Parts: sequence; C-alpha cells; structure tokens
Amino acid sequence: MASRVVVNADRVKGTINRNIYGHFSEHLGRCIYEGLWVGEDSPIPNTNGIRNDVLEALKQMKIPVLRWPGGCFADEYHWKDGVGPREKRKRMVNTHWGGVIENNHFGTHEFMMLCELLGCEPYISGNVGSGTVQEMSEWVEYITFDGESPMANWRRENGREKPWRIKYWGVGNENWGCGGNMRAEYYADLYRQFQTYLRNYGDNKLHKIACGANTADYHWTEVLMKQAAPFMHGLSLHYYTVPGPWEKKGPATGFTTDEWWVTLKKALFMDELVTKHSAIMDVYDPDKRIDLIVDEWGTWYDVEPGTNPGFLYQQNSIRDALVAGATLHIFHRHCDRVRMANIAQLVNVLQSVILTEGERMLLTPTYHVFNMFKVHQDAELLDTWESVERTGPEGELPKVSVSASRAADGKIHISLCNLDFETGASVDIELRGLNGGVSATGTTLTSDRIDGHNTFDEPERVKPAPFRDFKLEGGRLNASLPPMSVTVLELTAG
Repeated sequence: MASRVVVNADRVKGTINRNIYGHFSEHLGRCIYEGLWVGEDSPIPNTNGIRNDVLEALKQMKIPVLRWPGGCFADEYHWKDGVGPREKRKRMVNTHWGGVIENNHFGTHEFMMLCELLGCEPYISGNVGSGTVQEMSEWVEYITFDGESPMANWRRENGREKPWRIKYWGVGNENWGCGGNMRAEYYADLYRQFQTYLRNYGDNKLHKIACGANTADYHWTEVLMKQAAPFMHGLSLHYYTVPGPWEKKGPATGFTTDEWWVTLKKALFMDELVTKHSAIMDVYDPDKRIDLIVDEWGTWYDVEPGTNPGFLYQQNSIRDALVAGATLHIFHRHCDRVRMANIAQLVNVLQSVILTEGERMLLTPTYHVFNMFKVHQDAELLDTWESVERTGPEGELPKVSVSASRAADGKIHISLCNLDFETGASVDIELRGLNGGVSATGTTLTSDRIDGHNTFDEPERVKPAPFRDFKLEGGRLNASLPPMSVTVLELTAG
C-alpha cells in the first residue's frame, strides 16, 4: 500500500519562521568550553577564540538564532562576572552541571561576537531565579544603550564602543523548576515586574519572552496568559523526548527496536502539546500576537559510558535524525503560533548537531537534517493532504511524515521522513496548482542500522546522498523512500 500526499501549490497556509530552526548553547559540559570557545591561544584554529571548524559548519547550516547562557545555568548566572579583562573575571562553581569551575571567559562580549560571526540573532535568557530586577535591567542597558550612562560607559571601557542590537530576551528559565521552584501565580507577578524595567533604548526593540510550561502543565500557560499576556511577546515551552523513566532514560546507541518505537512515539507527542498550549493562548490572544517558543526540545538519553553524568554528553544516531525531521514538521504545521524553537543543545550536549574531541569535529545525523531542511526557512508553508500507512507495534504511528514549502525563488521543497526502520515507503504525491511543468532532484539521509551514527574514526558513516528513486510524470511524483530515512525533494519550474 502506498501513502498518498496531495500538495496544493496554490494554497499557502503561512510562513515557516526561520527561527524554528534555532539552537541553544548553555554553560554545560563541553558545549561552550571546548565545543565553541577554545581561546585565542589555542592550537585549534580559531577566530578570536571561537573554533573555526564549528563556526564554518554552523554558518553552512544557516543557524538563525542562538539562545544563551541557559538553561538552568541562566538563573545562577550573574552577567557582570563575565565582562572585563578575562584574567580578572570571577570564577564560580557550576552547581547545576558537574560542579566544575566556571571561569567566565565566555561572557556577553564573546557571545555577541559569536552571533555576529555566525550572522544569527542572539537570544539571551536573563536571571530571575537568583538575580535582581536591577541586574537584568542593567544588562539590557549595557548591551543596547548608545548614550552616556554607567553601563554604556563600562561597555566602552571593556572595548565595545557601539551598542549591540538584540531582539529576543527571556525573563528567566524553567522558573517552575531549577529557576526557583515557583508557582505559576508567583512567577506571573515576577515576570510583570522584571519586564517593566527592560527598556527599549534607541531603535532597539526587545521581544520579551516569558518562561512557559514544562511539557503538559497547561495550568502554567493558563495563568501566564491570563495574568501577563499584555506584557509579553512570547511564551516558552520545554519538552524532551526521553525513551525511559528519568532514572534510566535509555542509551543513545545499542538500543532495542522497542526503544526505537517509543522514542518516535514520544517525539510525536509534541503535536498534542503544541495544539493544547496554543488553544489556551488563543483564548487570551486570538490574533496570535504572542509567539509560542519551544526553546528547549530534543532527545535526552543516558550519558555515554565513562563521561561526567553532569555533562549530558550523548551520541547521535539516525533515530535522532528522524526525531528532528518529524518534530520540525510539527513546528511547520503550527507556524501560525510557533515562531521559534531551539533544539538542545548546539555542541557536545544532548541532541547536538556537532560533536568535538580535542581538535577533531564531526557532524551528527541531526546536523544533516537541519542542513537539508534549511530550504524551509522563511518559506511559504503549502497546504497538504495526507493518507499515510501506519507503522509501529500496534500500528499507532504514521509511517511517513511530510511537509512542503515554497521558497522565495519559487522552488518547492517536499521533506519526507520514513519512521519505519524495517521497510521502505512508497509515497504517491499529487502536485496541484502548478503553472507548467517541473523538474525534480532529491537528497536523502539513511543508515543500514537503527543506531547508525558518526564517530571520530568514521565521521561520515551517516551522511546525505543523492536521492533518485522517484518518478515524475505530469502532476504526479512517486517516491520510494528507504527505511529510516529523511528525504528532501526539490521541484523547479521548467
């Protein structure tokens, strides 16, 4: 039985905000230090302390926005400790992640420089849990004020004459948990207070983001929307795909077929979460002014054997690629409300797009999905209709996930995920609303084993390859997808 898909090229459902393809970097394990920052004196080739290989890979992927400094770390981070001469910066204990010493060598100046080098938007999460209103207000002033003031003058003393521009500002992180164990009612009042003093200096306009719910805590969303909606531009949501119980999450590789299915089932739960949180937001914000920002998502497994449990270092397989592709498709479908998402995390932590070991670097299967899917950034979401086969032990999962968009240059991209690790998928795609004929090319990512992954000895074991197993005749395209694969088809007029 073939799955059927109809792509209505003349019906646009919305715009896929490029920031859905955002990322997250925390002072956790080897994400910042070693993964991004090696310092100017490192033998690893770098630009002002940022390692060049990672920099170039992220630029190739067209990273649109980067969240920093956390995560749980954000609500114990005091930004003034991370500016000025590095040798004089305060050293602290990273109590959340491994109990290691944080030397604050990567601070505000280094983060903003990184974003400038990448050409991406910075997204800062401010400290509500252990910080003060004044501290956060002065951080905004330090970064964005162009006039005469103590903070602006201090920025100049530290080497930056002109202010930076920043749009996205988070007021706290996980304040229901590591950010203070607060009740929704209490945090809503704190949010209202903190955001009051986050000023728009000059023509820099802040997009203020409130801490949102953990997974299915719909009460939190209800309270925040009811009490603070007029004061926010975005509301966050955090959800991780964890195959097993928290104490024994399951391995990143060497997992069973049952763990394959439960992982994908839990990943697809994102659709229900976004739907229900959006429905609550619609009551208080029917015009959809406020963004739903899924600024932490991805797979979370047991750490790799022999590594620091507090560093959250895990491998990344073709299973993660399918989680990424299917989740991004969910965000596409909800692009009227979901306007940013940030996978956790950028390098060496959780579902990373890049892993490093000393001077070596590899691109994970998740990286390849983001790189293949970058064609969807800021593209028009096209209306699709699907009737797909079912798969999984009880036939409880769709076998194929699909999304289609049209880029500014007129090219149409159809991305397809075959979630079945055993059998291929035949997909019959009817193309409607086209003016004239089209030609097609394709790229696919797959593996010959369910935990296929890249290693530093074999860094290209799982990588994209040309996809030719399709037939295009008139207004129909029939594709034969490999098992456990992510595929992108590009249709060009003429």
